[in-house]
Amino acid sequence: MFSPLALTQALPFLPLAQGDIDYQTERRGEPDLIPSLLAEPATKVILTRSGRIAVPKGQGAIVDYEHVHMRLATLPGAYLTAELAAHPQAVAMFLGGYGGERDEHVIAVDITRVESAAASARPDVPDSAGNGADDAFDERPDTAPVSAAHQSLLEQAVGRFDWVDLRGFAPHASAREAGQATSAITLSIWHNRQRFCPTCGAPVEPAMGGWAQRCTNEADGRRLLFPRVEPAVITAIVDGEDRLLLQHNKAWKDARLYSVSAGFVEAGENLEHAARREALEEVGLKLGEVRYLGSQPWPFPASLMMAFKAHALTTDVHVDGEETAIARWVTRDEYTNELISGRMAAPGKATIARYMIEEWYGREL
Repeated sequence: MFSPLALTQALPFLPLAQGDIDYQTERRGEPDLIPSLLAEPATKVILTRSGRIAVPKGQGAIVDYEHVHMRLATLPGAYLTAELAAHPQAVAMFLGGYGGERDEHVIAVDITRVESAAASARPDVPDSAGNGADDAFDERPDTAPVSAAHQSLLEQAVGRFDWVDLRGFAPHASAREAGQATSAITLSIWHNRQRFCPTCGAPVEPAMGGWAQRCTNEADGRRLLFPRVEPAVITAIVDGEDRLLLQHNKAWKDARLYSVSAGFVEAGENLEHAARREALEEVGLKLGEVRYLGSQPWPFPASLMMAFKAHALTTDVHVDGEETAIARWVTRDEYTNELISGRMAAPGKATIARYMIEEWYGREL
């Protein structure tokens, strides 16, 4: 019998797995690494804020368009040395470099807490006392506007740039900048979510060029902390007739959105077991052969998506009704008709699920 997985190949392209930067991990422990790199003219600085990346003003409006190009907003490194000294709430992260003749390095700076600190320091005065700087520089309507002349460069950045999430940016960016944005957002979310040592509860401070945190508790050994990654499996399930199982999750707002099986890996579980367990829990199917397709980070907030394609040994679908609301088998012609009619919508262009479906479908969606 011909296996439906016989011609399965690894996914050749994934939008959040394109980074070509040299992390230069050996430099992360260097004293004064960030200040020394900021002094170099070839250093590029990018900004993150609340899990989003800065792009030039106006580009935030084109994230939903086809065939457009987006780029990262950048600042010269020399401008940031004094800014970081004045704003200890900002977190600088050394992403790495590219070597070559130009020897460019990239530093990401997260300004999430700079904005909140600046807002809390503003005087509570009537709007009429302001100097004409409006809400572009202040997202909080209950605080007084502050003149741009009285704001630091990092405070001005909130209104100077547009801020987009990785789902909107990566499909329109170059491979190099998509990789930079993925690393920057992943690290910045971790720094903002983990503010205290999970062991002793003491405040933490950035370490190792932003790739780690140092507990400030001397009595507890000032332990070094690293980002946690949450592994998740995502599985394209096909049957003996090479039909694909598509599922709609109850939590999704778009009733037309259908994707493939996915879930987190549980303690003590390997990846293949997780794929089989999720299928049995969500749709009542038993899986046989499971093949690896690829992986990509998914920093919402800290997942690593590992993709598989699996052969279903049973085809009678029973949804759990808690996570999965609807699940159905489709042929390629049926899926085409569903997309054309608008009864189904495919996963977004930043998702690994879209490329898994395309691998089965045989062409781009």
